[in-house]
Order: sequence, then structure tokens, then C-alpha cells
Amino acid sequence: MITDKLKELGYDYEPGPLKVRDFQNAVRTGNLIFTSGQVSSLGDVQYKGKVGEDIDPEFAYKAAELCAYRCLQAVGAIDDVNNIARAVKVLGMVNVGKDFNNTSGVINGATDFLNKIFGEENTHARSAVGMVIPGDWSVEIEMVFEMKE
Repeated sequence: MITDKLKELGYDYEPGPLKVRDFQNAVRTGNLIFTSGQVSSLGDVQYKGKVGEDIDPEFAYKAAELCAYRCLQAVGAIDDVNNIARAVKVLGMVNVGKDFNNTSGVINGATDFLNKIFGEENTHARSAVGMVIPGDWSVEIEMVFEMKE
């Protein structure tokens, strides 16, 4: 079960809320669930700042893992997270400092986390881009998940 794997990775899983301000945390169409962008924050843990300036890439890698976990929480607002067949697509956004260009290395934090859960044979398509992220969050990730029939 996915929740068992999450526990092994140090996460005590709880689903997230469906409604966030004036939009949905996740939306389902057919057997796909699309998450809204999930930032690098969970409880008291917050990763803020530009990667390569304010925050080290190693911390940003962990921030990407946290964002991936939050995407799983968003799925839980609609369906049981244990019904996920696989992650299909990851869009990773990194709040980059002036000369930082290793966005892929940061988003590997999410990919490595997902591969531990779903297996490398079920890995996803991915984009890893650098930009300015509102709220000065270090990383933001959105995902598409395929659900079991």
C-alpha cells in the first residue's frame, strides 16, 4: 500500500483539503487526477528563498520531495491515495537564483521520492523549469496521477 511506503519514508499520511481559496486542490477527469501546484511547506517546515542564493540545492531537493508528498495529499481530497496506479506527469518549478541552472537536480527530489513509492519501472514524464515563484517558495510542483480502474 502507498500509505505503508509513505510511513517507511517518514510521512504520516493524511489527505489534504479539496478547496483552497477559490480553486480546487485537485480535479479528476476519468481515471486521471490533476493536482494544483503544491509549494514546499508542511506544518512548521517551510522552504523559502531562491535556490542557489538563499537556499542550498540539497535543501531544495528535500523541498521537491515535500511538494511531491503534498501532491499525494491533494489526491487524497478526491480518492484514496492507495488507488493511485502511477504518477504520469510531474511539472517541477524551482525559484532560481541569478546563476542557478540545475533545476533538474532539484526536481530529482520529487522523482526519487515517487520512484521509491511506485518503482522505477513506473516512472513519470517530467519537466523541471526555473522561474520566480509567488510567496518566495523554493519549489512548487504539480502532478497528474493515473488512478486504478
